[in-house]
Amino acid sequence: MRHDGPAPAPALPGRDWGGGSSVEFLLSTLEKTRVSAQENSQPTPAAPWSARKRAIAEFADRIAPERARWIARNAYYYRTDREYKRFLIPEGARVLDVGCGTGDLLAALKPSMGLGIDLSQKMIEIAREVHPELEFRAGDVEDPAFVATLPGPFDFIVLSDTIGLLDDIETVLSSLHSLSTRETRIVIAYYAQLWEPVLAITEKLGLKMPQPPVNFISDSDFINILDLSDFEVIREDRRQLVPRRLLGAGSFVNRYIAPLPLIRGFCLRTYFVARSKRHCAVPEDLSTTILIPCRNERANIEPAITRLPRFGARQEVLFVEGNSSDSTYEECLRVKEAYKDRWDISVYKQNGRGKGDAVRLGFEKAKGDVVMILDADLTMPPEALPKFYSALASGKGEFINGTRLVYPMEQDAMRTLNFMANRFFARVFSYLINQRFTDTLCGTKVLRRADYRKIEVNRGYFGDFDPFGDFDLILGAARQNLKIVEIPIHYGARTYGSTQISRFSDGFMLMRMVLFAFKKLKAI
Repeated sequence: MRHDGPAPAPALPGRDWGGGSSVEFLLSTLEKTRVSAQENSQPTPAAPWSARKRAIAEFADRIAPERARWIARNAYYYRTDREYKRFLIPEGARVLDVGCGTGDLLAALKPSMGLGIDLSQKMIEIAREVHPELEFRAGDVEDPAFVATLPGPFDFIVLSDTIGLLDDIETVLSSLHSLSTRETRIVIAYYAQLWEPVLAITEKLGLKMPQPPVNFISDSDFINILDLSDFEVIREDRRQLVPRRLLGAGSFVNRYIAPLPLIRGFCLRTYFVARSKRHCAVPEDLSTTILIPCRNERANIEPAITRLPRFGARQEVLFVEGNSSDSTYEECLRVKEAYKDRWDISVYKQNGRGKGDAVRLGFEKAKGDVVMILDADLTMPPEALPKFYSALASGKGEFINGTRLVYPMEQDAMRTLNFMANRFFARVFSYLINQRFTDTLCGTKVLRRADYRKIEVNRGYFGDFDPFGDFDLILGAARQNLKIVEIPIHYGARTYGSTQISRFSDGFMLMRMVLFAFKKLKAI
């Protein structure tokens, strides 16, 4: 069963948070359950239901015909909540909605295959009538026999205001592994404890639908339960500081003020995105494409090959040359011929300009399961690439980024102003993508080619905005809810050529990119 409108405050033993009418109904329901279980409108479960669960199911049956009216009454709240879930879950995915209510959220997500399950038979009957294009089943997600009948795996499993009604949250989450794969994301939403008094008052005033008592769960408690259930949190976010439109003022505050640091801690809605650690812990033997964008790097081309270690099932090397003035392209062709018996090397000349264009061309030509970028200046040692491969192949991360800001650098490897700017942008982007990030401009980035295709398909959301190529991948990975992991590297000074980055003009462009990212990832 899904909570309708902002969820009610958690109930502590002996304390009435739900309003007199809902408590009286629950007591009456419990009494009727004791007198005659046959009066229960639910199908007979494989395992006995607790008295609380029966009361919740009866409550949901009673309120089901009124649900559409409550949704219309709190239209702004529901619309904003669903818009964010649509941001997290792309159209065309296979979606399981646990506690689907009358199916409105599932329909809004526009899945290619959508299945909604709910404890309430009456909710399911209405969902089938209103959304005949989707599948709905009445059943108990806490019953292993029922879960075993569900046609997984799914791309996304949604629990929106459902965990507060479960008898055993850890057991339910653990059962979801059987419906998941390495790529599956669990999306969980519930309300913040801080709003408990406000929600209790609005319920008593009849401004929101009454609800049965729910579990008392703090964010830290829930993260702990996810960990116990072998799920790993990828994204944690908070939305809706004002759950009313208020003639447009609420919309402005929720888009531009509510996402700001410190202030977002006061928001009504909490969202978690998690992945299964069980599926990700299985090592794989993967083929790899090493992409080396190069412009005016002639003296570094052969060392890039001679220093490159072997790892993975198979390797290919792609040089993408950017119209150099020092015969870099000719050197790439020479190295390809000289090492053709030992390495699978391809050479391409880009038509466009900039590293971003070179990266997109190289990834388009890549054949490996894994694609990785190695900057041709070799300031990131090629000998470190096996660490990146291992982190991805072992499931520790899905987007592996190098960080130059942990180990001491060689003298003159990075100017002081550049170092300070990197620290600043790292903090900003950690906030923007909801994952820890310490070095946005380290050129070494590794991900699966299949995940890159997802970023590519959804690139229209951000547009062609990034001349560097780094932020296209970082923001795309965040948009796809990929687990980001950083690997410290020993950053060396250049031995040939000069940097391709202008500190001031490119720094200004980075500031513009921060504002762009805020608009696309936060102000939504």
